[in-house]
Amino acid sequence: MQLRYQFRVYPTPDQQIELAKAFGCARVVFNDGLRLRQQAREQGLAYVSDGELSRRVITEAKLTLQRSWLAEVSAVVLQQALADLNTAYRNFFHSLSGKRKGRKVAPPRFRSRKDNRQAIRFTKNARFKILDNGRLRLPKIGDLEVRWSRTLPSDPSSVTIIKDAAGRYFASFVLQATDEALPPVESEVGIDLGLTHFAVLCDGTKVAAPKFLRRAARKLKRLQQALSRKQRGSQNRRKAVIKVARAHARVADTRRDWQHKLSTAIIRDNQAVYVEDLAVAGLGRTRLARSVHDAGWAGFTSMLEYKAARYGRTFARVDRFFPSTRMCSDCGRINEKMALDVRAWDCSCGSHHDRDVNAAKNIRAAGQADLNDRGAHVRPGPVPAMCREAVTHPNAACSTRSVEGISVLQDGEDVKTTGC
Repeated sequence: MQLRYQFRVYPTPDQQIELAKAFGCARVVFNDGLRLRQQAREQGLAYVSDGELSRRVITEAKLTLQRSWLAEVSAVVLQQALADLNTAYRNFFHSLSGKRKGRKVAPPRFRSRKDNRQAIRFTKNARFKILDNGRLRLPKIGDLEVRWSRTLPSDPSSVTIIKDAAGRYFASFVLQATDEALPPVESEVGIDLGLTHFAVLCDGTKVAAPKFLRRAARKLKRLQQALSRKQRGSQNRRKAVIKVARAHARVADTRRDWQHKLSTAIIRDNQAVYVEDLAVAGLGRTRLARSVHDAGWAGFTSMLEYKAARYGRTFARVDRFFPSTRMCSDCGRINEKMALDVRAWDCSCGSHHDRDVNAAKNIRAAGQADLNDRGAHVRPGPVPAMCREAVTHPNAACSTRSVEGISVLQDGEDVKTTGC
């Protein structure tokens, strides 16, 4: 399967200038290509092909006075910018025709220098190289210092240099890796995701919701107030914007690190994992929107899915309309709808249920029944790893490291740790 490993890089001031040129050139080529296709559509002309687009916005543009500075960056960066445009158009057309499932995809939009994320990509044609001293050599940029947290299992096919809103630089490597099947185990688990408890397992284990955004709300509020007092366009406002972005990045990085550890522990200890297919986008439009986005259910289930495919486990989603909460896990009776404040209930068969544990048991039973209905117990196919699969800090690789007071799962038990 394809994996993505991301590491922090530290360019020098001169290298930052060269990277800024590359970001700007890639952005201009992308916007020029998008503008040409939009003009062709408005004038009723034929769709501009990929080869024609590359010739007009790169090859011929370099010969003009207005775009002569495109020759100062690697040609691969410019070609990959057009490849991103072609991918965006392809996703849009497939969404219109129904080939692409899920939510509708909007047409490509123009890129801006004010976007929170700037990125350029180098493929093998660019002949980037990882030197013996650990530095990353990029054409027309130089040798970048990389903070390696682990070794790459194989040679990367491409590397993407990313600058985020906090002003940090990352190198994201894409490579082909073989599956690493874990020893088979007997246990299977159903997981009920929630807000009070982030995850409740069918064996009764409850993982408390960390609420990373809520914990950082006071600091974020103070930084936002300081930002609002700065004059627009001033240097102090730019510094305040970076401080706010760094605070949000710390919250996101902490959440992602905690979810990686929890998902790895669940996949390691269970042969099959079943979760409910939640409508996160719909829940994000309710009065619980902040708590839903703070929980990060979609990112967590995506981690479970690709790690199950990588380590030889089974992952399945249960239909979101399945009445897991109202169904008795002992007799199968479906009761009336219950308010959210009802955390325990009694069935007419005499069983007493914890609301979340009962839902987790029903999710596991429904997932097992769904697999049996489809026939054989089939292992899922390869699933590409989500972005930022690899940690960027050496200490973050410790399996028991966590934020103080926040629970992580270890060896099937709910424990609390304060550090490595």
